Amino acid sequence: MKNKLVSFVIPCYRSEQTLESVINEIDETMAGLNYNYEIVLVNDGSPDNTWGKIQEIAGKRDDKKILGINFAKNFGQHAALMAGLKNAKGDYVICLDDDGQTPANEVNKLINALEGDADAVYARYGHKQHNLFRNFGTAMNEWMASVMLGKPKELFVSSYFGVRRFVVDEMVKYDSSYPYVIGLVLRSTKNIVNVDVNHRKREVGASGYTFAKLLGLWINGFTAFSIKPLRIATLSGSIFAFFGFLYGIYTVIKKFVNPNVPVGFSAMMSAIMFIGGMLMLMLGMVGEYLGRVYISQNKNPQYVIRETTADKED
Repeated sequence: MKNKLVSFVIPCYRSEQTLESVINEIDETMAGLNYNYEIVLVNDGSPDNTWGKIQEIAGKRDDKKILGINFAKNFGQHAALMAGLKNAKGDYVICLDDDGQTPANEVNKLINALEGDADAVYARYGHKQHNLFRNFGTAMNEWMASVMLGKPKELFVSSYFGVRRFVVDEMVKYDSSYPYVIGLVLRSTKNIVNVDVNHRKREVGASGYTFAKLLGLWINGFTAFSIKPLRIATLSGSIFAFFGFLYGIYTVIKKFVNPNVPVGFSAMMSAIMFIGGMLMLMLGMVGEYLGRVYISQNKNPQYVIRETTADKED
């Protein structure tokens, strides 16, 4: 097994205080395993000194096991993952967080699953140490992936996962402006398993995900890899049109049966407002798809790399 290479891909954002301990834990863990390994660190436009810390860590190494990549601006976690995947050379690629909450010392569980029959493996947490907001975001992400992307309900997805080389090769073929890693894994293989690991409390800092970022991630997920929202819009429009037709017939009959009964201005306005709101929602959904097609046709980049630690070595 010594000839097999394991690549660790870590998106980095505001992690100058936590990153070194994550790297040290990887080193200590892999020293006890019979694999070669490399670490790809992608700085996603951090406003702090994360890139300086990556340069410092890489500069201390003589084994060239660490590659640092610095984005020109913040492109998001999934773009950072894509950049890491494209630069990873491993037979197995493990993606984890930069804050220490995903335990690198349990990576052997993910590797063992990949050594078995699994093409992809996700860490499953018995008890997550995120706050209520992040747990809500995770629940919404799980629901969206199940409904829109066809994720098996029993499969738990997380930011701590591993994939085989052929899955990585398929994933990096995607060059659109809106990458969504979970969708790329699900469309590459159905042979995905879970392994149970611990989830740690965040010791330093706070999550970089705001509600706006989570909302953007959800929208990206179901517009990039599914047309189900459009089908739901079509079905909803058909249902409302049908009930509107029935209500129109009911109104005409009622007027004939009892001409003195008022039609009801308030009821009519309520119906107009409701149906009008639904139409605007559906048009906005169609516009979201069209806008993404337009932006992709204009070759909007997934990310822009300003520099890497390999540049200085050359």
